[in-house]
Formats: sequence, C-alpha cells, structure tokens
Amino acid sequence: MDFKTKVQNYLKTRFGPETRLSAMEQLGEGVHGVAYLLKFHTAEGETHLIMKNLFPSRFGHDHYSDRAQVLLLAQANFNEMPKHVRATDVVGESPDSLISVKDAREFYIFMEEAWGTPYFEDLDAILRRGRLDEEDIKKVRMLAHFLAEIHGVKYCGPDAKILYRRRIRDLVGHGECIMGIIDSYDAVDFTTDEELVAYAGKCLNWWGKIRDRGERLCSVHGDYHPGNIRLQGDDFFLLDRSRGSWGEAADDVSCLSVNFIHYALKDCGTFSGPFAELFRYFLAAYLEKTGDTGIFKVTQPFFAFRVLVLANPKFYPDDPARIKRKLIDFGFSVLETESFETGKISDYIGGK
Repeated sequence: MDFKTKVQNYLKTRFGPETRLSAMEQLGEGVHGVAYLLKFHTAEGETHLIMKNLFPSRFGHDHYSDRAQVLLLAQANFNEMPKHVRATDVVGESPDSLISVKDAREFYIFMEEAWGTPYFEDLDAILRRGRLDEEDIKKVRMLAHFLAEIHGVKYCGPDAKILYRRRIRDLVGHGECIMGIIDSYDAVDFTTDEELVAYAGKCLNWWGKIRDRGERLCSVHGDYHPGNIRLQGDDFFLLDRSRGSWGEAADDVSCLSVNFIHYALKDCGTFSGPFAELFRYFLAAYLEKTGDTGIFKVTQPFFAFRVLVLANPKFYPDDPARIKRKLIDFGFSVLETESFETGKISDYIGGK
C-alpha cells in the first residue's frame, strides 16, 4: 500500500469515514527528519495538520525504538508547555497501514499547523539593517521573560537528583547532544577529530562537576533556538520541546543567547555591534526576573554543546570556516572557566 493511502486511511479512522485527504505537501527535509502539511476535509470543514518523522541515522535515532521514544516523549512534552504547538497523536507505520505502535517500525507525530515567522528572520533583518530598533528589544525581553516564567516552575519531588543527573548525563552522552553531534562531523577544515574528542573530554569533566545540582531542576524547553520560536504580532509560540520536561535553566538560556554570539561573528567578526547589545538585553531581562546568577557556574557545557551544533556544516552549511573556528575556540574557552563572565566573551572567542 502506498504511503499516501496509509495516511488517508488513518485520517478516516481518526476523524470519520467521510474524511478526504486533499493535499499532502512536503514542507522540508532537515537533518533529523521530514515534515508534511496535511490538508483534509471532515464533516466540520477543511483541517490542517503537520506530520513529522525521524530519519534512522545518527543522533541516537539508529533503532526504531529510539525514534519511537523521541516522538512519544515529544507528544507528552509539547502539550504540557504554554505557547507550544499541540501534538495530537503518535502513530506507527506497518507495511499496510498506520497502526498501534506494537508492530510498527517507523513512527510519525501529528501536530497542529505552525503559524508565524521564525525568529531567525528577525535576526537576519537586524544583520541587514546593522542596528537594533525598539521592536527588537521588546521581542528579546519577551522571550527572556517567558524563560524566566517556565524556569520558575521547580521540580521538588524525591527523584529530583535522579532526573537532574539524567539531564546532565544526556547533555554529554546523548545521540542528539555533545557526543552524538561530534560523531556526526565529517572531515572539515576548521577542526580535527582528535580535537573534537578532546573537546568531549572537557565536557565530561563538567558532567562530574555539576551532575549533583538537583536543586536547580526546573521546567525547560530544551531546544529554545530561533528556528523553534515563531513570532506572530506581539506574541509567539514554540516548536519541538526536546528531551523531557525537566532540566537545567542554563540549557535554554545558552541555546538562544549563543545565536546572538553567532550573529555577532557573522556581522563583525567578534562580539560587538547590535547582536552583542541583543545578548545583553536578553540576559539582563532574564536575570531581572530570576536573579539566577547561578547559571554562570553551570552554563559552560551547555554553551559547548550549542557551539558544536552551530559549527557543524550539517546544520549550518553556509558559514565560512573562520567563523566556525571562532565558535570552537569559544567553546574551548568557556569549558576552561569556572564562572562564565559576559564581559569576557570577546576573549573567549579569541581563545583566551
């Protein structure tokens, strides 16, 4: 049975026998998987859903059970977070149909259609304009205040230590995180495999340093980068909450703020200009609401993780090698500091 017929049959089962699939459009193919926009008619009229899967390669998705685990966790986590697009189902695919997951070997998550524009478009506009305007500052404060709000939800259960240890262990060893991203690198001209292995070793040291900070366990998004933030007027919503509901606040803070460092490098070659300002506005707004200066004692391996993603040509193929090298130097530098200092970011980029 062809795949489109399987989707049609699933929709009929889910929404009623009169349901008719009118269009199945591939939205794009990323490093992790592919997404489709489904347009279909039910008794209530036209409805849209997004259907996504994961590729069975690299990033810890090698076994079908790996892919099922990621999507089942996403189904639960998406719907628990304010402003997050809602997931509606997870299904498996057999040779003949989309079915209960018991006999499935591939898996798909269905979710509501995403509206708005990725925050990357705002960053690109600033890059072209060469300066910030009041709307840029307003938006970055809004994004910071949202993080402060969700991070204010602390996990106080007896297994907080276990869950925090799991999150820090996953940061280093998960297929989607430091070791998995390193294993996905092909030969490049800005670093070597030996250097990346040494980089992972420094990250492993941080696992030992911070894994018992269970008192910091809080609600997190886990992949709070500009592509997962969709702006719509004076509001926004989110995509792709990742790797569980509970974690370390520094994960989300570093995930977004490292993009301001990245864009500063693209703009000026160092940490200056409008994106350095944006970084400072973001962090000041976050700290104003949380007072959590403790992030500076634990954020190092999280920055190191995000640097590996930004420097990896599989994710960001267009940057020249000199920018990717500066990102790697930044990662090495922050791994060597006991307390991250925002006033030294230019030094970190220079490898000092």
